[in-house]
Amino acid sequence: MGRGKIVIERIDNTTSRQVTFSKRRKGLLKKAKELAILCDAHVGVLIFSSTSKLYEYSNSSMKSVIERYNKAKEEHHHLNSESQLKFWRQEAEVIRHQLQDLQESHRQLMGQKLNGLSIKELNYLENQLEMSLQGVRTKKEQILSDEIEELNRKGAIIQRENTELYEKVNLICQENRELYKKLYSSGNMNGIGSSGMMTSGFNTGEHLYTQLSLPARQNNLGSEAAPELGLQLH
Repeated sequence: MGRGKIVIERIDNTTSRQVTFSKRRKGLLKKAKELAILCDAHVGVLIFSSTSKLYEYSNSSMKSVIERYNKAKEEHHHLNSESQLKFWRQEAEVIRHQLQDLQESHRQLMGQKLNGLSIKELNYLENQLEMSLQGVRTKKEQILSDEIEELNRKGAIIQRENTELYEKVNLICQENRELYKKLYSSGNMNGIGSSGMMTSGFNTGEHLYTQLSLPARQNNLGSEAAPELGLQLH
């Protein structure tokens, strides 16, 4: 049977962790030495233990390995910077051409710079304008339709409120007429029949009836003069 797969995780036991570190460190340094000899590579290995103890290997000077690493890192960063600069320059050039094309198309849509266009290009431009106008008309009609619908809705609400108000006024006038009749009948039954009292009472009652009946007449006039709301989109 082959060896089982080792789970790569921190070893909690201090003794076992130290033994494993010692074995793996020796194996790593051995492999680094073999790599340097077999492949003529410039190798440098630095290891710090959990107790901050330093272990290192280099087939030459560790200082020269570190200097070479820093130099290579700077060159790589410089190359990356140049690559990024070249990339963004290309992107800026593409965007500049797109902007020029859009500006040229806008001038043509405004009826300018049409010299040199073929019949096919002019037909294409005309079709674009027709499509744009159709979209504008459709949007305009939709907005007008929405506004008319809203006005009709508000007009219906106002008309309904007016009808309810007229009904209330008519009911109040009816109650006032009935009250006046009761008062007038009560006055006759109590023997108030002298000419002066009757005349005064009649005049007062007639004046009261006129005042109470005025909203009803205004209601009739208002109902005749009230316009009917209804908007249609042509």
